[in-house]
Amino acid sequence: MEFLTEEQRLIQETVRRISREKIAPHVDEAYEKGKASREILKALAENGLLIISLPREFGGIEANATTRALVIEELAKVDGSTSMYVFTSQALPAFLLAYGTHEQKERFFGFLSSGDKICPFCLTEPNHGSDARSIKTTATLDGDHYKLNGTKSFISSGTLASLYLVFARTKEGISSFIVERDTPGFTRGAPEKKFGFRSSEMCQLFFEDATVPKENLLGHEGAGWSQLQDCGAALRAWGAGAQALGIAQGAMEYALKYAKERVQFGVPIIKHQGLQFMLADMAIQIEAARSLVYRTTRMLDAGYKVIPIMTSAAKCFASDVAMKVTTDAVQVLGGYGIMEDYAVHRMMRDAKATQIFDGTNQIQRRIIGRKLMEG
Repeated sequence: MEFLTEEQRLIQETVRRISREKIAPHVDEAYEKGKASREILKALAENGLLIISLPREFGGIEANATTRALVIEELAKVDGSTSMYVFTSQALPAFLLAYGTHEQKERFFGFLSSGDKICPFCLTEPNHGSDARSIKTTATLDGDHYKLNGTKSFISSGTLASLYLVFARTKEGISSFIVERDTPGFTRGAPEKKFGFRSSEMCQLFFEDATVPKENLLGHEGAGWSQLQDCGAALRAWGAGAQALGIAQGAMEYALKYAKERVQFGVPIIKHQGLQFMLADMAIQIEAARSLVYRTTRMLDAGYKVIPIMTSAAKCFASDVAMKVTTDAVQVLGGYGIMEDYAVHRMMRDAKATQIFDGTNQIQRRIIGRKLMEG
């Protein structure tokens, strides 16, 4: 991509190498067990990939939206679950940069600077997914602490995390809090058994009079919803959109390699026009998704106010492309495509999940439709 800076090109190449050398060898075992790979987490930590958004004085690279997207895309080409650790762990730093006080930044960036901490985004509840504005988890001020009560669901990397960005209903409306792992009254459920992203351990979170210092409130009471509309919406482009793009690219590369090696009717199957057309359509769709994702991240980096049509379109289109491309990649491999020894079946499962989390694609279309209606 011609618009990348020299630093971004170097970061992209470095993450690509790390993905292939340090992560790829452990992906299949982690996927089969449905558990996080300690080797993968170690590779992420040792190379600073969990703290890319932190300011440089805390060990990060102050990654902007485009740089975050580059890192997540490269990881997702090899493994969606690994990209999920990085994706979810950039949300809290992004919110902290945008809305945190100096004291909060010093405290929490200092804690994260070790490079080995996971910090997921916690909004969804058992009865409130798409209808996020109706969440029921409450936070009540009690002296110098808030008491949190409620349940959060589908929290990616929730079993592994040290800090959690939690949204709860306060007297003034939805508010955001940074919750520490050892908070009294806060517990985590067992890892969920999932169809996709199997090794990015997901769980429920339970708050029973969980005692959170009032200093852990981000911004003011009631600011949480506007934070979600701004900083939260941006995640759809540099996070979910880039992740889906990487999964699609990885699947196409896998199918292309197979098509060059697999011989039928005396020639590699890529020489058959039917397969060429399938692969050509994959390439077209991926390049269209890449253009949309990175146009959106560049607008964010240029200081444009978050444009819901762009962020929602980037997530929706890229994840739909990922689903189509991975399904076709399975078809290219034929019978081998549904065998667990071949990665495309895993990529297809992960692609399906990208159409659902971070706001279903139906919700993204609803957001876009409303904006079009408003003019």
